[in-house]
Formats: sequence, structure tokens, C-alpha cells
Amino acid sequence: MKRRLAWAFIALACILLVACAKAAYTNRNQFMLVSEGQEVALGLQSAQEVLKKEKESTDQLQVARVQRIGNRIAAAANKPDYKWEFHVIEKDTVNAFCLPGGKVFVYTGIMELTTSNDELAAVMGHEIAHALLRHGGERMSAAMAAQAGGQIGSIALGASAGSGASQVFGQLYGIGAQVGVLLPHSRAQESEADEVGMILAAKAGYEPSGALSLWRKMDAYSKSKGQNVPGFMSTHPTTTDRIAAIKAKMGGIRTKYYQQAELR
Repeated sequence: MKRRLAWAFIALACILLVACAKAAYTNRNQFMLVSEGQEVALGLQSAQEVLKKEKESTDQLQVARVQRIGNRIAAAANKPDYKWEFHVIEKDTVNAFCLPGGKVFVYTGIMELTTSNDELAAVMGHEIAHALLRHGGERMSAAMAAQAGGQIGSIALGASAGSGASQVFGQLYGIGAQVGVLLPHSRAQESEADEVGMILAAKAGYEPSGALSLWRKMDAYSKSKGQNVPGFMSTHPTTTDRIAAIKAKMGGIRTKYYQQAELR
């Protein structure tokens, strides 16, 4: 048992040492156990499942608007190995997402909220940023590491305190990992996607202030629905924090990216 535990720790340590990467634009350290090719394959599979379940919009004006903005932002992202697709889903849901590999889905509910192209570009830039920054692979890697850590802890306690203690540790580890690691990590990704999404939209020629008006609208919408989740338990930053961060970064992004795009 001790030998098996020692080898488990050695294997985990080796994985941690070789699984380092850097995020695009922000240069943040990332932990990656999943290859980009694996991510893209999973994204394609998930996209096919979404299209089987969801109804695509037949409103050609809406579809053309999403595809026009999406193609401009994808060009700014300069990721030609992604096979970019832009779909409008007919559903009264204020949501959008981008799967690994560049499969973007925008719901008609959020299109009704984004009355300007700058606001819709902020939505799509944010979602495209998630794919460009490989947040899906990063979250899968974090979950895999959390699972491995839980298994090693269970082995350690199982060897010294019996199976009952091992089960208790597994339950507590799951709670601790979710609140202490996985959720905050997701909030960091959301903030990063806000910043990089603004950069991508600005490079594509959309005014960065669209992100500010978007999140003010989202704040009002959430309050009207009574959706107030405590910040420490949310997978997203609080709207107040989000708006403050956007305000702080908006001027620099406008000067460095949007004005340069306007000059071209």
C-alpha cells in the first residue's frame, strides 16, 4: 500500500511539472492535461449534439448579423486552424457559448437584449475568447487533477484509518475542491474572457464600451429575475466587479486596439 501511494504521488508530481502552458494575450500560467486536438474533437462532438437537440433560427437577418460579427471577430482572433461556425438558436434564453474549436451558439434571447452590434460583439468576443484561451481544456484538466488528488488522499487515509475515514475524506474533498479550487478558477476564466473578448471585438472594429452597456443590461436583467448568487459560490464574477474591471480596462483597449482598427 505504501509503495503504491508513493508511486501515485510521484506520478502526480510528474504530471504537474509537465502540464504548464501560457494563456494567449494575458500570458497567465495554465495547467493543461488535455491536448488542443482532444479539445477540438470534443467540441465538434458537442456541437453536433447541440444541433440535434436545439432548433436553429430561420430569421435570416438575425443569422446574417451573428455570422457577420462572428466572422470579423474570428478573423481578429487569427486562429485559422479552428473551423469557425456561428449558429443562432431559437430560444428565449439569455445565453451564448463557444465550444472548443470555434463552434459558436447565440440564443435569440440574448440577441433581443443586445440592441447594438457593439453589445453583440462583446457577447461573441467573450465566448470566442473562451475557446481561444482554451478554457474548456483548462477546466477539464483541473477536474482531472482534483479527481486524482481525491483518489490519492483516499488511498492515504484508507491505509491508516480504514474505509470509513476514506469515504468521509472523499466527501469533504469534493466540497473543498469545488468551492476552493474549481469555482474560483472559473471566475478567473470569466474575467480573462471579458478582457480578451473586448480586445478581439476592438480589433474587429467594435467599440469596447459595448461590453459596459452589455453588462449594465445584464445586471438589470438578473435583478429583474431575482438571480442573485453569492459571489463566492458563483461560477461568474459579481456583476459589480465585472463592470468595474471593464471600466478599468476599456480605455487602454480602445487606444491600443479599437483606434488602430479604425485607422486601417
